[in-house]
Amino acid sequence: MVTDDHMCPYGIKSKDLLECQGYEVEDHHLKTREETDAFKDKHNVKTTPQTFIDDARIGGYDDLVSYFGVSTLKQKGTTYQPIIAVFVTTFLMALAVNYAVAGSLGLISVIENFIAISMCALAILKLRDLYAFSNQFITYDLLAMKWVRYAYVYPFVEMLAGVCMIAGVLIFAAAPAALFVGTIGAISVFKAVYIDKRELKCACVGGDSNVPLGVISLTENLMMMGMAIWMLIKII
Repeated sequence: MVTDDHMCPYGIKSKDLLECQGYEVEDHHLKTREETDAFKDKHNVKTTPQTFIDDARIGGYDDLVSYFGVSTLKQKGTTYQPIIAVFVTTFLMALAVNYAVAGSLGLISVIENFIAISMCALAILKLRDLYAFSNQFITYDLLAMKWVRYAYVYPFVEMLAGVCMIAGVLIFAAAPAALFVGTIGAISVFKAVYIDKRELKCACVGGDSNVPLGVISLTENLMMMGMAIWMLIKII
């Protein structure tokens, strides 16, 4: 379906997949809703695009993927991909920052920057949709269950603490704040996962994520706690 205000992504992907498999594609655009509905009625299908090879209907994009036996990057079920993407990227950023500022890759400094930058990145993912984050967060965080507003405060604390730690300023305020939210978070995750044995999704990368609540979520909070304690030790 191709209209002035809609370009079907699966149509583009289907055409590309066919061409990658060596086919010549005769592409028929459905330019109005009426044309689309008429096509669906004619072929008794619920979605477009539909691929036909030698006049035999293969089906939609997913059917085409199955037909050729190829794999896609479509996420199915629970996945650690979002959190892995965050941590790998923030670690590389920490290396880059250290090299650009100090001209070296000192282990302690890299770890400090990695944790602080990770806090900021994770806060961004939460702040992009606070409502969705809060809905997922209050299902396991002990403080947020009692005081819902905490779910809306948490990402700001995480973000500001991370920024202060990167800059090395206001540590006397940022470190205790990070220690507080990290400790509450660690206790909440441990209780939900290892004591209550609940199978939940983690709100660490924002609401509506498919990241399972567990060791990664616990590690995130422990990293925040460790960073906070280390920064406090440094200023004492």
